[in-house]
Amino acid sequence: MLNSTAQQQAQSRTVLVVEDEPTLATAIAQRITAEGWSARVAGDGASAVQAAAQLRPDLVIMDIMLPVMDGLEATKRIVADRPVPVLILTARDDEADKVIGLGAGADDYMTKPFSMRELIARCKALLRRVDRAKVIAKNAENEKVLDFGSLIIDPAQRTVSLNGKDVHLTPTEFDLLATLARKPKSVLTREKLLEEVWDWVDASGTRTVDSHVKALRHKLGPDMIRTVHGVGYAFEPPSDGE
Repeated sequence: MLNSTAQQQAQSRTVLVVEDEPTLATAIAQRITAEGWSARVAGDGASAVQAAAQLRPDLVIMDIMLPVMDGLEATKRIVADRPVPVLILTARDDEADKVIGLGAGADDYMTKPFSMRELIARCKALLRRVDRAKVIAKNAENEKVLDFGSLIIDPAQRTVSLNGKDVHLTPTEFDLLATLARKPKSVLTREKLLEEVWDWVDASGTRTVDSHVKALRHKLGPDMIRTVHGVGYAFEPPSDGE
């Protein structure tokens, strides 16, 4: 059974804040500390990679525009060394930048300026997903492989292959694809996907769903996930798997 929200909030968490604006970095760290978590600040990408290896944080908040090494490269290196949820911060409300950020291994993004309340809410949601993922992985040990011909999804191993070639997906991308693929052709609303994949109980992150779908389409092709305008998305199995 998953911990209650109160129990989760009481747990000690370590958050690495990677931000080169001292005032903002301090404000984020203070807000994190107010939640009862520990905060460590890094001012550039290279320092962030080193700090993540030493600190082994539960969550990373990563600005994209950083000196020495940008946030995208730092994110790639951090998640390659050890799976950890990453929330990226971007100053530009550009969908392409967000998809690139998600493709680098980030799990979520926020556009500056943002409210500290929303930032903490996103952090809590990502941390809940880590707890849920452990339970889901345990439950998936006996789940059958989803075989759609050219597309194979293995929930137990958390692997995906397309036309015989492995496809590297981030943890969030895999969870999104598996959630859709378990109900082929069925339309799932953005709100339902937020609840199932991100463990969010409100609709404030529907654009996050859209960005992850775009990232999946970039890796799997444009036809496997169908948009139902104004509603959500549906998984369309490859024609050879029908």
